[in-house]
Amino acid sequence: MYSIEIKALTVLTPELTNQLVELSQQIPELDRPLTSQILTERLTGKTCLILLAYVEGELAGFKLGYGQDETLFYSWLGGVASDFRRLGLAQSLLEYQETWAHRQGYRHIQVKTMNRFPAMLNLLIRNQYLITELKTDPKNLIDHKLHLSKSL
Repeated sequence: MYSIEIKALTVLTPELTNQLVELSQQIPELDRPLTSQILTERLTGKTCLILLAYVEGELAGFKLGYGQDETLFYSWLGGVASDFRRLGLAQSLLEYQETWAHRQGYRHIQVKTMNRFPAMLNLLIRNQYLITELKTDPKNLIDHKLHLSKSL
């Protein structure tokens, strides 16, 4: 059994930004580069949660989210590096985020995904997230965007 640890942070530092950018390059689904500028624009000035998953002390995954208002938390971005999949990290990160958001007084979590990410969609459905909106892509079914929500 592997030693798994989840660390929670609420402030984006330059060092943390670099770690997230580097880790994001190991996640094939993140086909658009995650940059320090994107991270800073999304997370600065908001109540945010930055979760880091470590396996045997090595950074293996992350999950980022932020409050949109007093009752709504938005689960923005996350992933697990290819070498660390099938260890339950995505589930652990999701559960941690939900517990944290609930303790902060949020009543709902929203997330968006696409048909092209069936593992993420299945994870959300297994965890009682409900589809609230579908934005279709007329060119390709795989690019349909699904909006999901869960009451906490």
